[in-house]
Amino acid sequence: MTEVKIRKGESVEKALRRLKKKLDREGVMRDVRAKRHFEKPSEKRRRQAARARINARRATWAASL
Repeated sequence: MTEVKIRKGESVEKALRRLKKKLDREGVMRDVRAKRHFEKPSEKRRRQAARARINARRATWAASL
């Protein structure tokens, strides 16, 4: 569970901003959005394969530099 403690003299808005950044870094919000609706296993495989193709293309491009 993600936790942010409010520092002495810190505003709630600033602590909320830190919490949002921490959640974004940990990928919590991405997971929540992905699990909002059911995803068929075939759609999940298709999405993962597309992601793998993009990563492979980036790796070959980076290696060529």
